[in-house]
Amino acid sequence: MKERVAARIADIPEDWLTDLDLRDQGFVTDPYPVFDDLREQCRMAYSTQYEGFWVPTRKADIAEIAHNPAVFSSRGLSVIPRPLGGDESEDQPSELAAGLPPITSDPPDHTVFRRLLLPAFAPKPIAKWEPKIRTIANDLIDQFQDRGSCDAAVEYARHVPTTVIAIMLGVPPEDGDLFTDWIYKTLETGVENPEVAAATRIEMVTYLAEKIQEHRKKPQNDIMTHLIETEVDGKRLNDADMLGICFLLLIAGIDTTWSSIGAGLWYLSQELEDQERLRNEPDLMIPAVEEFLRVYSPVTLGRIATQDAEVAGCPIKKGDRVLMAFPAGNRDPDAFEDSDKIDIDRQVNRHYAFGVGIHRCLGSNLARLEMKVALEEFLRRIPTFRLTDPDVVRWSAGAVRGPRRIPIEFAVPS
Repeated sequence: MKERVAARIADIPEDWLTDLDLRDQGFVTDPYPVFDDLREQCRMAYSTQYEGFWVPTRKADIAEIAHNPAVFSSRGLSVIPRPLGGDESEDQPSELAAGLPPITSDPPDHTVFRRLLLPAFAPKPIAKWEPKIRTIANDLIDQFQDRGSCDAAVEYARHVPTTVIAIMLGVPPEDGDLFTDWIYKTLETGVENPEVAAATRIEMVTYLAEKIQEHRKKPQNDIMTHLIETEVDGKRLNDADMLGICFLLLIAGIDTTWSSIGAGLWYLSQELEDQERLRNEPDLMIPAVEEFLRVYSPVTLGRIATQDAEVAGCPIKKGDRVLMAFPAGNRDPDAFEDSDKIDIDRQVNRHYAFGVGIHRCLGSNLARLEMKVALEEFLRRIPTFRLTDPDVVRWSAGAVRGPRRIPIEFAVPS
């Protein structure tokens, strides 16, 4: 097995069973054979990197951990030191001392924050955004359709969720480039350079604090105003909680969906038969979106054990970190038939791309809609497109993985 994996990724260290480096470029480019190897050799691997963390690779074990928030706390988002949010980060702006609720909250606080946000992200209110998302997608396509080429990640995938979440929050969509720069510095550059991450978080907090005060003075029909005006148990959110939630919505609402749209386009740029099928069989788009979410799950988060525990026979000590490897669970052969095969016809697809348990992604309805509309409009407007240079494709490292460059070419529509 080791030889098969090594043949696919020559530059990954041979001892990844106990020394898995989440920032290793070979692992970032293609982590799946590594997860396959870990799954076969050790159900719960342990890496000594980043002060140590456990790696569950089977779907059932990930679910067991996720469904036990009393033992496995969500106050830390990452197994890499200096995570975003949470009371354990030493370089957080004081305004974010409460973390990024609800994702870094445990019950009972988590229940309060989630109840506050659920109405805005329920299926019915999210469905109303479809016409606007189609307009955003088409405005972007207008800018490169006559050129015959584009970078599908840089010029399209990243801008769809950026514009959508800006409008939903009630901040200027023209600040989109600023948001993506913040995300890059926080989730990618910041992983290697904590000073950059800290400075970026201060910029974001300053920006959001100004926007919150503007909304307090002049309410609008947006999520920020909803958060300001809504009461939970007779109380309104304080500024720290407001900042944490808006900070999280800005980061999580952009990077994950940008990654998922990009992964779908990257796959289709190489699998022209499936590309054509989705054009000719529009009913396939919904199962295709679910399959892209499964096989290219963008998010990997962390948990912290609050007490000694045992998972899959492995003793986990209080304070140990656990990597919630959703991408590994979503390719578990015990949970999915032909788990490594990308099948856009797959009908039974109970994946964990949006997590599982009380922290299952609040924005899953929005993400699915953005992804579906973005792919539909791209396929409708852009004729057969092909990846031009696989070596240019770059995948982001850290808590969110997705293609950041996808150079493609296509015939100019007549």
